[in-house]
Amino acid sequence: MNTRRTTLIAGVSLTALVAAGCGGDDASTDNQATVETPPASSETTTTGMPTPLPGTDGVAFQLPGEGGGDDNAYTYDEAAVPVGSTVTVESEEEDGRTTVTLNATGLAPTRDFGVHVHTQPCGPQPSDAGPHYQNNVDPAATPQSSSTDPAYANPRNEIWLDITTDGDGNAQTSTTVDWAVRDGEAASVVLHAQRTRTGPGEAGMAGDRLACIDENF
Repeated sequence: MNTRRTTLIAGVSLTALVAAGCGGDDASTDNQATVETPPASSETTTTGMPTPLPGTDGVAFQLPGEGGGDDNAYTYDEAAVPVGSTVTVESEEEDGRTTVTLNATGLAPTRDFGVHVHTQPCGPQPSDAGPHYQNNVDPAATPQSSSTDPAYANPRNEIWLDITTDGDGNAQTSTTVDWAVRDGEAASVVLHAQRTRTGPGEAGMAGDRLACIDENF
């Protein structure tokens, strides 16, 4: 079993803030590629109140340009993801399957967030995290035009962790996929402004990138 944990611990704010959009989203593309063997199934559960993981060090959400350690957590929209809000990401690999769990506290209350694993580390710009990590990579996608083909952009071939926060801005979700993440090819978790879409030409899109958490899978 291989378990890696990244915990982002809140500072002081208990006041829930109202969300506002910001940042950039993955561009759509006209893909014709298909997958001969469909990706394995995933299991996702979501609940309201998070259960914090004990005994872990944390990194607070901060503005881009602040901090600069090995584990960064940047907010690009302080109304939706306030400085000092908390997200805990735990990834676990066992028997060729990967389970990722996310706990959030102090985000904007009573709203949806699309959440995905991305290929690159967080950076000052929302786009620095690159495209979604895919088990079977869409050959039609490029760094400038991410995959929007439902044959590739789906929760069985990518890691999706969409959440809806409660009245206090808290949420928890977990997903399991039937494959292991390739070493060095997934480096962050990105929070988006909307729930993830699934239709042709828009699959995997979830609006602006609001925040990013470094996570080595």
